[in-house]
Amino acid sequence: MDKSPVASPCVSICALNEEDICIGCYRTDQEIMRWREMGEEEKRQVVRMANQRAVELGRSLAGSR
Repeated sequence: MDKSPVASPCVSICALNEEDICIGCYRTDQEIMRWREMGEEEKRQVVRMANQRAVELGRSLAGSR
């Protein structure tokens, strides 16, 4: 299990689409608001889900795992 800190996926393009998903990092508004409160494993899961959202929208996030 990876214990290294998870960097925020924020790319400073902060705008929500009609589904309340950021068009820059593909996190939901709730994920963005809770980011600082999350543990590292939860952050990893959020990054994975954000990457999946990006793929579904025909995009990809650089550096995502």
